Amino acid sequence: MIVITGGAGFIGSAAAWRLNEMGRDDLILVDELRTGEKWKNLVGLRYSEFFHKDDFLEMISNNEFDIELEAIIHLGACSATTEKDADYLMDNNVKYSQILASYALERGIRFIYASSAATYGDGDFGYDDNENEMGKLRPLNMYGYSKHLFDSWLKNNGLLNQVVGVKYFNVYGPNEYHKGDMRSVVHKAFGQINETGKVNLFKSYHPEYGDGEQKRDFIYVKDAVDMTLFFLDNKKINGLFNLGTGNARTWNDLVTALFNAMDKTVNIEYIEMPEQLRGKYQYFTQANMDKIRSAGYTKPISSLEEGITDYVKEYLLKKEFLGY
Repeated sequence: MIVITGGAGFIGSAAAWRLNEMGRDDLILVDELRTGEKWKNLVGLRYSEFFHKDDFLEMISNNEFDIELEAIIHLGACSATTEKDADYLMDNNVKYSQILASYALERGIRFIYASSAATYGDGDFGYDDNENEMGKLRPLNMYGYSKHLFDSWLKNNGLLNQVVGVKYFNVYGPNEYHKGDMRSVVHKAFGQINETGKVNLFKSYHPEYGDGEQKRDFIYVKDAVDMTLFFLDNKKINGLFNLGTGNARTWNDLVTALFNAMDKTVNIEYIEMPEQLRGKYQYFTQANMDKIRSAGYTKPISSLEEGITDYVKEYLLKKEFLGY
């Protein structure tokens, strides 16, 4: 059996979908559905059990979980970069992860978890997934700090060489519709174009970047999942790994690809950035992908244009989900 926490979420449900495609339906999905429509990501997936995240943690903590596991893929977390409740993030993102990691390591269960590119902060120290340089990192928000704390806890306790932490960069793709303001710009801009025929992008306040020329490493969720599951099959490879494309692209590139995929004329309006964001805004992110490539990951990674075209034509325009 394979446990996927966050199994009804964006990347978690995509991981379950890919495992189903590989012939694996011996899955236990763990999540918290509440009153939203995240449950729709489960429809069409094949899995054995679903547990609420609190019930699962209680069973693990009390040694009441008696199902033999091959792996725990821990993708469940509060991923809101705007979350202000630091105590909640400490409990949900750090302590929960510590309990799961300890449980897995004590029993020889493969443990793969989601770290984040948010741990790199403003990028002053680069975007190299080098565990020995972790002490230099200064995350810009509590979400990034919570992920950094768990990475550091593993390293400080000599456990990072026994597990895999994956640092997702800007992931976009199907099954993200429920994430509210944390949806990718691709999904938000798709709605803007349908409603207004144009896309709003922030102006630049950095002399080295024109308006809309700020750069990010955008990765399609199908590629992010394939990279994550690479570590399921390669159990002797451990440590922190960037998951991106290794190729930073501009916001202008992204929305142009989106307009083209929708067969519409490019129409971009540049707007003022809120004052509270200007001091924390990242103008450039780009994953160094040498480490995962050196580890043996050889699959081609979708270009921005390829990923957006697939997302738009196969999912957004059809109102489809992965697994349907």
